[in-house]
Amino acid sequence: MARSPLSIGKFLLAFVSWWMIWSLLQTILLTNFGLDLKTAMADSIVTNAILALACGFVSNNLQYYLPKKDRYWYILFLSLSLSALVVLACKWILVPALGSMSPGYAAFFSRSWLVRFDNVFLQVGCMAILSVLWYSSEEEQQNMQRKTDAERLSREAELFKLRQQLAPHFLFNSLNSISALIGSRPEQARKMIQQLSDFLRGNLKKEEQQWVPLAEELQYLQLYLDIEKVRFGHRLSAEIDHDEDSMALRLPPMLLQPIVENAIKFGLYDTTDDVTITIRARAEGNYAVISVQNPFDPETSRPKQGTGFGLSSIQRRLYLLFARSDLLTTSVENTNQFITIVKIPQ
Repeated sequence: MARSPLSIGKFLLAFVSWWMIWSLLQTILLTNFGLDLKTAMADSIVTNAILALACGFVSNNLQYYLPKKDRYWYILFLSLSLSALVVLACKWILVPALGSMSPGYAAFFSRSWLVRFDNVFLQVGCMAILSVLWYSSEEEQQNMQRKTDAERLSREAELFKLRQQLAPHFLFNSLNSISALIGSRPEQARKMIQQLSDFLRGNLKKEEQQWVPLAEELQYLQLYLDIEKVRFGHRLSAEIDHDEDSMALRLPPMLLQPIVENAIKFGLYDTTDDVTITIRARAEGNYAVISVQNPFDPETSRPKQGTGFGLSSIQRRLYLLFARSDLLTTSVENTNQFITIVKIPQ
C-alpha cells in the first residue's frame, strides 16, 4: 500500500503551513467585507480547521481506495459531499457562536454560503486530485519495483542454473578421463583426482555476485589446464600472457574455464597434433579484455557453426549481467586459428 503524503514530514509541514497562510489571507478578506478582526479571525480559524480535516480525510481515504479511470466520478462525488458537510459544520458551529458577538454575522453567513461552498469544493477537489496523482505515482513505482525484483530474481536463478550446468559438464569429462587413466596410469589418475578436488572446492564456493580478481581466476584456470594436461599428455600446452596492470581487474567467477574448454575441444578432438592454447589478458580503457586462441583443423572442425555449450552459456551470462550481447566475439585468423575475445566492463 502506498504511503500517505501527510505521513512524510516535509509534506505535513507544507500542509500545515498552507492552512496557516490561508487562514491569515481569509481573515484579511473577511475584514474587508465588514467583519471585525476578532470575528474574522474566529471564522477563518474554525472554517480552515474543519476544511483541513476534510482534506486530510480525503487524502487518507484515497490511500485505501484509489478509483480507476472509469470511476473518477467517485472523486467528484466525494468532493461535493465533503464540501457540503464542511459548510454545514461551519454553519452549525459559527452562527450560534459568533452570532451573539456580531449581530449581523448570521445574515453575513447566509449571503456568503455559496462563495464558501465554492472555496471549500475547490480546495477539497484539488486535494483529491493531488492525492490521486500521488498514490498513482506511488503505485506505479511499487509495480516497477516488484517487476524489477522479479526480473532480478529470475536473472539470478538463471545465472545460478548456468553455474550449476557448468560444474557437472566439466566434472563428467574429468571423471571419464580419470576412469580411463586408472588402469594404465594410476599415479596420474590420483594426481588428477586431487587437482579436480582442489579446482571444484575453490570454484563451487563462489557466488555470481562475488566477482574475483583476474589473478585468482587465472590461478584456477591454470589448475584446470593442469587437469586437462593429465588427460591429453604432451599434446596440450598452454601459454598465459598478461601484464601486471590487468591482475587487479575483476570478473565473474568461472567465466574463462568454459572458453578454454571450448578451445581444447575444437583444438584437440579433431587432430592428433600437438596443440598450444594461448590466453592473453590486458586492460583496455574500462574493460578487462581476455582472448583465447586455439588452432583447429579446417577440414574436420567448424567452430563458427558449433561453439558448444561453453560459449553459449558465457554469452548468456554476460547478457544477464550487463544486458549487452557484444561482449563475446569469435573470429578465425590465418585460416586455422580460432580466437575468442571476452570483454568485462569494470
